[in-house]
Amino acid sequence: MNDADESAAAIARAYREEWPRIVATLIAATGDWDVAEDATADAFEKAAARWRTEGVPRTPGAWLTTVARNRALDVLRRRGVESAKVREWMAMDEAMGGPPTDPAELAAAAADWDDRLRLVFTCAHPALPLEGRVALTLRTVGGLDTAEIARAFLVPESTMAQRLVRAKRKIRNAGIPYRVPSAEELPERLLGVLAVLMLVHNEGYLASSGDRLLRLDLQEEAIRLTRLVVELLPDAPEPRALLALLLLQHARSPARVDATGDLVPLDEQDRSRWNAAELAEGLAVVDALEREPHAAAGPYRLQAEIQAVHARAATAADTDWRAIVRCYDRLREIQPVPVVELNRAVALGLAGEVGAALDELGRLEASGRLGDYHLLPAAQADLLRRAGRFDAAAARYRDAIGLAPTGPERRFLERRLAELESLAIE
Repeated sequence: MNDADESAAAIARAYREEWPRIVATLIAATGDWDVAEDATADAFEKAAARWRTEGVPRTPGAWLTTVARNRALDVLRRRGVESAKVREWMAMDEAMGGPPTDPAELAAAAADWDDRLRLVFTCAHPALPLEGRVALTLRTVGGLDTAEIARAFLVPESTMAQRLVRAKRKIRNAGIPYRVPSAEELPERLLGVLAVLMLVHNEGYLASSGDRLLRLDLQEEAIRLTRLVVELLPDAPEPRALLALLLLQHARSPARVDATGDLVPLDEQDRSRWNAAELAEGLAVVDALEREPHAAAGPYRLQAEIQAVHARAATAADTDWRAIVRCYDRLREIQPVPVVELNRAVALGLAGEVGAALDELGRLEASGRLGDYHLLPAAQADLLRRAGRFDAAAARYRDAIGLAPTGPERRFLERRLAELESLAIE
C-alpha cells in the first residue's frame, strides 16, 4: 500500500471511529452543534490534505481532536463566546504552554458517561419530530453530510437542511438537555433510540419509494450506529438484539435482488449468496441472549429470533413456520400493532393454516388500520394463490400493484399476476 492509500485508509478508519467522539466532546464543551460539526469536518479536511504528505500521526484521534478543538476555539473567540468550558480550555492551554495533544486530557473533567452516549440520546430525543431525529442522528452521530442524507431519503438537499436546522433549533429553544437519561427514563428512551436506528435500516432494507429496492448504505450505517450503542451500553440486551436483527436481515441482501435489480422473494433466494459471516455473528448474539436469564424478550429480541429461524433453515421448505408464529404471538403481546398482526397471519398461512390466515387478514383489512399499505393485499393475494383461488388472488394482486411504492415491488407483483393470468388461459 502506497502512502496515499495508507493515508486514505487511515482517514476512513478515523472517520468511522472518531467522528462521533470528537463531535460529542465539542458539543459538550461549547454547546454549539454547528460549531462542533464544522470544526470536526474541518479537522478531517486538514487530515486529508496533510497526512498524504506528512504521514499518518501515531495517534490519529488525538491529532484530529486537537485540530477540531482549536478550530472551535478560534470560531468562538471571534464571536466573543466564552462558556465556562471554553474558559477552562483557555486556562488549560496557558498552564500547559499550548493546546493538549491527548484526547484523554480533554475528557479529564468530563462526566462518567461518555459524551457520545449523551449525543445519541439527544439526537433521538422524543421532543423532536421523528424525521428530525433520523436526520440529526445520521448527520451528527453518523457523520453523513446533508447531501448524502437527502439522497438516501430521496428529498431535496434544501429540505434535509431545513430538517436539521429545525431539529437543532428545537434542542436550543426547548432546552433539551445534553445528557444521558436517568435510570428511570433509560429503558423507554433507549427504545426510542433503537427505533430511530431501525427506521434508518428499514429505509435501506425496503425503500419507501423510488426504483431501488435496497439502499445498502443506509443498512450499513444503521448497523454501524447500532454497534456504537452496543459499545456504549454493553449490558443492555435490546441494543444487542437489534444488532442481531439487522445483521441477519442485511446478510440476505445479496440474494434479495436479481441482476436487473428486481425483487427475489425469500422462498426463491439462493441461500448460498447470503453473507455467512453476518449470519454467524447475528446467530451468536441471539444464542448469547437466550442464555441470559435476566434478558427479557423485548421486541427486537423476538424479531431477531424470527430472523434466526430463517437463517438456520437450509432451504425455504425447512423453515419452522410454527416457531415463527410462536414468536409473533409473544411479540404482539408487547407490540400490538397492525404490521405484527399482518406478519403473524402470513406466518400462520405458511405454517399450513391458510384459511385461518386469510380470516385474520380479512379482519385486519376491515379494521382499516393498515390503510393503503400495499403488503396487506399482496399477502392476501399470495395466500389466495396458494389456496388455488386464482381469480380472487388476481384481484388482490391488482390492488397491491396500484399501491406498491417502488418499481421492483411493482414489477414483482406484476409477474405474479401474469403467472396467474397465464394459468387462467391454459
